[in-house]
Amino acid sequence: MEKRIALELRGRNPSQIKELNLDNCRSTNIVGLSDEYTNLEILSLNNVGLTTLKGFPTLPKLRKLELSDNRISNGLNFLNGCKKLTHLNLSGNKIRDLDTLKPLQEFENLRNLDLFYNDVTNIEDYKIKVFALHPSLKYLDGFDKDDREGEDSDAEEEDGEEMNGNNDSDDEDLDIDLGPLVIDDESLSERLPEESPSLLVSLYTVYGLLFHMGYLLRNVDDEDVSLSAVYNANLEEESSASSLYVGSDVEEEEDDDDDEDGDNDADADGDHNSKAQDGEDNTHEESTRGKKRKHEDEDDN
Repeated sequence: MEKRIALELRGRNPSQIKELNLDNCRSTNIVGLSDEYTNLEILSLNNVGLTTLKGFPTLPKLRKLELSDNRISNGLNFLNGCKKLTHLNLSGNKIRDLDTLKPLQEFENLRNLDLFYNDVTNIEDYKIKVFALHPSLKYLDGFDKDDREGEDSDAEEEDGEEMNGNNDSDDEDLDIDLGPLVIDDESLSERLPEESPSLLVSLYTVYGLLFHMGYLLRNVDDEDVSLSAVYNANLEEESSASSLYVGSDVEEEEDDDDDEDGDNDADADGDHNSKAQDGEDNTHEESTRGKKRKHEDEDDN
């Protein structure tokens, strides 16, 4: 149990603990719990194996104690240091007679007591006798005196304690000034009409906001249209420029072809003229030679 308690503390001071769960940690007696747990409100010791409550510490703020499924047969007087106890679960123990329950008479705030699976429940008129023994009880084994089941007895207990001023566990920790939250009815009644906004002004404000939003939305639509028009115009300009570029290339290519054809024709004409001129020169030379020979023949004669 001591190791489990140290684990649950997690380095905190015992006085800071408000709820402690020690279920299923095996021990036959109370070990490790001390009077230092001054603010402990809920303690659970279910299925621990306790045979006695000797050494149970004084816990002045303990409200709920779970001791089910142990082997406790007596010694409830060791709980006398828990005066604010409202809920006590002793189901599944070894309590056999009503005398064992008499120490619980000192708990004036005890409202819920569970004794399921104890031999004492087999006593004739068990419930009537227990309710008579403990007048503060409201629920015994989950039912009231008229055998009506308690839907949420714990919540009712806490509400009752708060109404009676018994639950002061958090009063010491809370110090909140609620002054600024208090509404003065007189100041509201004396408030001038012009200080409070009228319904008509509110409607005009809402209408103005809606109109402004619609104006912004229309501007956004116009801007989108203009942007699309500019984009389309740019596309058309690019397409026309590309077509002009392609046409100029074709024309240049055609001009180049014409120039080449003209050059070839000029070369052919030049060759033809040169050939004709060469022929004329040869004819002239031959005629000159013939004349010279004729003249030489005449001289010989």
